[in-house]
Amino acid sequence: MLSNGCRLWCVLRTRCSPRPRLLTVRALQAGSNEPAARSWWEEKNHEDGVKWKFLEHRGPYFAPAYEPLPDDVNFYYDGQPMKLSPAAEEVATFYGKMLDHEYTTKEIFQKNFYTDWKSQMTKEEQKNIKQLHKCDFSEIHKYFFDKNEARKALPKEAKQKLKEETNKIQEEYGFCILDGHREKIGNFKIEPPGLFRGRGDHPKMGMLKLRILPEDVIINCSKDSKVPEPPPGHRWKEVRYDNTVTWLASWTENVQGSFKYIMLNPSSKLKGEKDWQKYEIARRLKNVVDQIRSQYRLDWKSREMRKRQRAVALYFIDKLALRAGNEKEEGETADTVGCCSLRVEHIKLYSELDAQQYVVEFDFLGKDSIRYYNKIPVEKEVFKNLKLFMEKKNPDDDLFDRLNTSILNKHLQDLMDGLTAKVFRTYNASITLQNQLKELTNPDDNVAAKILSYNRANRAVALLCNHQRAPPKTFEKSMQNLQAKIDAKQQQLKEAKKELKKAKADYKNNKAERYKKEVEKKKKQVERLEEQLMKLKLQATDKEENKQIALGTSKLNYLDPRITVAWCKKYGVPIEKIYNKTQREKFAWAIDMTNEDFEF
Repeated sequence: MLSNGCRLWCVLRTRCSPRPRLLTVRALQAGSNEPAARSWWEEKNHEDGVKWKFLEHRGPYFAPAYEPLPDDVNFYYDGQPMKLSPAAEEVATFYGKMLDHEYTTKEIFQKNFYTDWKSQMTKEEQKNIKQLHKCDFSEIHKYFFDKNEARKALPKEAKQKLKEETNKIQEEYGFCILDGHREKIGNFKIEPPGLFRGRGDHPKMGMLKLRILPEDVIINCSKDSKVPEPPPGHRWKEVRYDNTVTWLASWTENVQGSFKYIMLNPSSKLKGEKDWQKYEIARRLKNVVDQIRSQYRLDWKSREMRKRQRAVALYFIDKLALRAGNEKEEGETADTVGCCSLRVEHIKLYSELDAQQYVVEFDFLGKDSIRYYNKIPVEKEVFKNLKLFMEKKNPDDDLFDRLNTSILNKHLQDLMDGLTAKVFRTYNASITLQNQLKELTNPDDNVAAKILSYNRANRAVALLCNHQRAPPKTFEKSMQNLQAKIDAKQQQLKEAKKELKKAKADYKNNKAERYKKEVEKKKKQVERLEEQLMKLKLQATDKEENKQIALGTSKLNYLDPRITVAWCKKYGVPIEKIYNKTQREKFAWAIDMTNEDFEF
């Protein structure tokens, strides 16, 4: 019997390309910077569970060592210059660089930074530095600001030299050999030490991210490859030969205790296969989703409380795209919750609100401490069950006290092989995009208007998935610039219409050919300016509507790219208007195989 992975791939293209001879990283380093285009989706796959047969790489590129501040750049405490030890000075520079950032105004950021900074100080420094508000990092901030400005102002030749040095590092560390093919690595540079920022109001913001050393890193490669050499004087934590995983190197970061990985580029075979599988599993859900929905509706009236709770939770996951609730990183202390871990205090019930019946108000911190706030009308049975679940409970009691993520995930697996809350999220996101595109797209619109329709469809998905962002700092300025362009274009159009009117009058008085040509010329000019003005207005509308919505997250992670490709082909929208170069490389498999009739 075929496993789920094999069954899935049997329905996909299986044309086998000739097996290439194995090449080493060094042997290919003399070649071009980019690997040759490769239609991996037309190749034969390995047996189930095996990700590769041969993997060789150079290991990660580590952050450069700390360079002490010049003697004329001082840190001050209580108005007096103080020379810090190298470890304390390095952490002080992390804070100094961020002085103009909103983070350093937040109390929790300041508190966490000060606590971790003290741990890097000498005993003498700990004795002398008592309060953060007496610390003056302004010279440090100015030093790095000036250094950054000087780098921006470098002559073209100097910038070119820096670019060549970057390319040299990329060439050495940014590629691996995977089954004889040269593949690009996504994130070969290990993040330098710094201060943790987090998203939303993360309780660990400001904490010190320690420098990662080779002794922290696990290397993964094949036994018959050349194992990467650690930097001189160091050794790897471990070397593994595990071809059932896709990562090249791994380590644990100190702030949240989470695992970090060096992976292949999104355009690689391993990443592409994973994406393809993800969307195929989501497509399978459409065959059973009606049956699942019918069953959880029946379970709302079950005699067993655990079934009722499970059914209501599944309704929330299906209809509101809520996460199951197990996304909290190991060691994370943030009070983030998902569906299964909702507490009574996270919801309010209204029999009627804003002319709608049975409204539930959600207010909690979701993944990455992003606030989820929503008022949504629900079905009457769901509302009645929620009231029942909340009876005789305190605000900090679990809403679903007879349910956890393990129970829910097992139930989902029983409903469909491979089904998870994320599959529901991917299915609902993709089906929403497809339906919205059908509803919003006017075949007679020009390309600019069609793109606005696409972004509006994508926006509906982002709202469903709670993909929010703070308005960009440059938003008001960019809108002012855009409005100035609109005003200027309107003035140009006004002048062009005057000129057209005059040309028509001249032609009326004199039917000479040259006057006729002048009318045609002015007509085309007016039409061109009208089109340019409409594009600018559409651009302004698009910007305003999406200033607090992160469209990229759903586009790259939850929307089957074949829906977008099919839409572009059907309505004559150039794919580069929707996907940039990197995204086109990531979704090359979808672009190659999808025609305009594709249905998710």
